[in-house]
Amino acid sequence: MKKGFYLVMAAQALSSVADNALLIAAIALIADLQGPHWMAPMMKWWFALAYVALAAFVGAFSDAYPKGRVMFITNAVKICGCLLMFNYRSFGFDHNDQLLLVFAAYTLVGVGAAAYSPAKYGIVTEMLPPELLVKGNSWIEGLTVLSVIIGTVVGGLLISPYVSDALLTHAWLSGLVQTRTEAAIFVIALVYLLAALTNLLIPRTNVQYPKQQTNPVRLIRTFTGYVKVLWSDKLGQIALAVTTLFWGAGATLQFIVIEWGARHLGYRLDQASLLMGVAALGTVGGSILAGRVPLKRALSVLPMGVLMGFAVMLMTLVHDRWAVYSVLLLIGALSGFFVVPMNAMIQHRGHVLLSAGHSIAVQNFNEQLNILLMLTFYSLLLWLRLPINAIIIIFGLLVALLMMVIMRWNLINHRKNPGLENTIGQHGHGQALRRAR
Repeated sequence: MKKGFYLVMAAQALSSVADNALLIAAIALIADLQGPHWMAPMMKWWFALAYVALAAFVGAFSDAYPKGRVMFITNAVKICGCLLMFNYRSFGFDHNDQLLLVFAAYTLVGVGAAAYSPAKYGIVTEMLPPELLVKGNSWIEGLTVLSVIIGTVVGGLLISPYVSDALLTHAWLSGLVQTRTEAAIFVIALVYLLAALTNLLIPRTNVQYPKQQTNPVRLIRTFTGYVKVLWSDKLGQIALAVTTLFWGAGATLQFIVIEWGARHLGYRLDQASLLMGVAALGTVGGSILAGRVPLKRALSVLPMGVLMGFAVMLMTLVHDRWAVYSVLLLIGALSGFFVVPMNAMIQHRGHVLLSAGHSIAVQNFNEQLNILLMLTFYSLLLWLRLPINAIIIIFGLLVALLMMVIMRWNLINHRKNPGLENTIGQHGHGQALRRAR
């Protein structure tokens, strides 16, 4: 692995830690403002909406400039979102307007994340050859999930009574912050700043892309073509379907675990956030094991997705801490093992057919669109006041059923194209760019 790859990993880890800590802090802020239960997943909905709305543009932006610089700019946007959320009381707004400001601030962070993602994953395809993509993705995903653990733990600690009291009474911070969420968001903004500074150290890969389109209408039309290209590819469509399902389910599961911790186990928010970290720890183990799966055998891990759906339903049966942790570790391990090869597959097919930035933008568009759908469905179930265990059963069955559909789809593709795996690992760059236009 090149030195620059480790700098990408470090920058990604810091930015991801801040992202996940900010989610916990934002949920705590909504709770402090006495917002309804469904408001927390809706906040994440607006975050995902930024990905969907900007999908046609962020790929071109990522490919137009050195990706280290793009990552620096987008982390700066995240810092602006943090500062806006930090000052939620400074504008003289009433209660409802303060809640809207929290939504707006978190959406701005989503804008930065949407533009950051194509650069983050795109630079991996620029630095590594196809045969190292699964290994590289294993490292990136493992580190990302590890940063999810650290981020959720840090977010939970920052809003916990002991740490927040210490921050609020600290001589240096006491003049700047007045509430536990202000203290947490201030610390998180500093982590984003450190990530941005790390981005500046990432060397240029000297990969050149054609001059990027700037006309918005043409960008949307071209992006629509890119979406069609990846969904038309027999390998790309399966990997894209799996990653789309995974990230939608994963984002929803974050909120399910927090609500489950409160209703089923009686945990506070800072305690329930640790449960998310336990599941993420299992994903690290699964991601590490997945690093041994060759790219040509990536599709063999699809049954793990079905098992993950059934494993989620075990959450309704456990109460003891050891059992709770065991189930969450199992869910995380299964998800990490099946998503890493799929992520490498879609990145490889996207790099061959399109370009690094544009293919990741297409992937993000589909994944975040599914997050919108699944969070909307989950918020509806909360609004209907369904018991959390009933929601978990519905969610687990839905994931397992959809994975079975994808497996059947993959089987049909292979019956029609027996030598499909032989195309995996072929080199190429932007083969379908003209066809997409």
